[in-house]
Amino acid sequence: MTTYKYIVRDSSGRRKEGYKESSSQNEILGWLREQDFIPVSVEAISAKGPKKKRRRTCKKRIKSSDLASFCWQLTTLLEGGVPITTALETIAEDVENPQLEEILQQIAEKINKGETLSDSVSQFPNVFNRLSCALILAGETGGNLPEILRRLAEYFDNRDKLARKVKGAMAYPAFVFVFIVLIVIFIMAFIIPRFRVIFEQISGELPAFTRAFMSFYDILRFNLHYIIGFVLISTISAVLAYRKTQKGHYIFSKIALAFPLLGKVLSQSFIAIFCRTMSTLIAAGVPVLEVLDILAEMSDNDIITSSVKRVKEQIVGGSSISVSMASTPFFPNMVSKMVQVGEESGSISRVLDRTTDYYERKVDCTISTVMSLLEPIMIITVGAIVLVVVLALYLPIFSMSDIHS
Repeated sequence: MTTYKYIVRDSSGRRKEGYKESSSQNEILGWLREQDFIPVSVEAISAKGPKKKRRRTCKKRIKSSDLASFCWQLTTLLEGGVPITTALETIAEDVENPQLEEILQQIAEKINKGETLSDSVSQFPNVFNRLSCALILAGETGGNLPEILRRLAEYFDNRDKLARKVKGAMAYPAFVFVFIVLIVIFIMAFIIPRFRVIFEQISGELPAFTRAFMSFYDILRFNLHYIIGFVLISTISAVLAYRKTQKGHYIFSKIALAFPLLGKVLSQSFIAIFCRTMSTLIAAGVPVLEVLDILAEMSDNDIITSSVKRVKEQIVGGSSISVSMASTPFFPNMVSKMVQVGEESGSISRVLDRTTDYYERKVDCTISTVMSLLEPIMIITVGAIVLVVVLALYLPIFSMSDIHS
């Protein structure tokens, strides 16, 4: 086999080059014509072929902000009259994420071979979910692809903002917990051992509070490996139960929604996503049953997923969207009432947008409440720990000063 270097021009006149192994030059020429390329030159390089330089890329997660940026750019280029394959190649050249760049190049190649944009993106489900594919298909069918891509870009932007808010609300309690644990470790490792040396030199019995504190300290110190082992085993068991068993997943889903304040943030944020997604899909002409199938896949929480599926079952049984949502405990009465108004007025998409705005404000308010409560709780917790340690360690010293006086 001989490696050939070829230079060609595509149907729009752009110059391309590459390498391909083949037994003859004529075979290369035939392959290029099958790809609708116009051959400029085909030259044999070597029997072994050149070593192709592969750009080293690390797998980088494609974020909602990356997809939003892609949709905005593609919308602008299509509205400017740029052919879709040229637009995709242009965007791929400027994309900073190597994985997304490679995917866009593959999509452009598939469209060059005759596939539609919706068929091409559906082959990358880890990047373009069912919602994206359904919207793009609706845009192609209705002949308003740029407008649909604009809606999709706005959707990704709004989802990214909401996700950042929710992650911020979850990150703060984790930080508080780690901070308290570090304080306890510091006290146990550096403060208490020094005072123990002092207590051993004191004649007489220590105060009861100090003896109880030191006994608790000894229990922790001598059984620390058992405690760490128990925590690790419990954590691993909980993770396996959540991921591997249906019952465990359901139990943890229920606990997550029942958790004070944070569960409220999760439920309100999903309702905001639910309303925004339904509004976007219905406005694009996607059937309601398909909309609910897409929404059921957008949450890992079993309670939320089963609620959406129940709404779909009710609609299949002949109920309206609002009545179906009202019969499901997860959805607040206000949401079902707003949907009812939208159904009666024929403007369900616009009503859902307003409902989304309302719940996004509620998420902001709940997150602010969480932050305002956690700050004093953290101060009180840290203060209580320090107070207990100070009292336990300094009571013997105070007792000695009382005796000498």
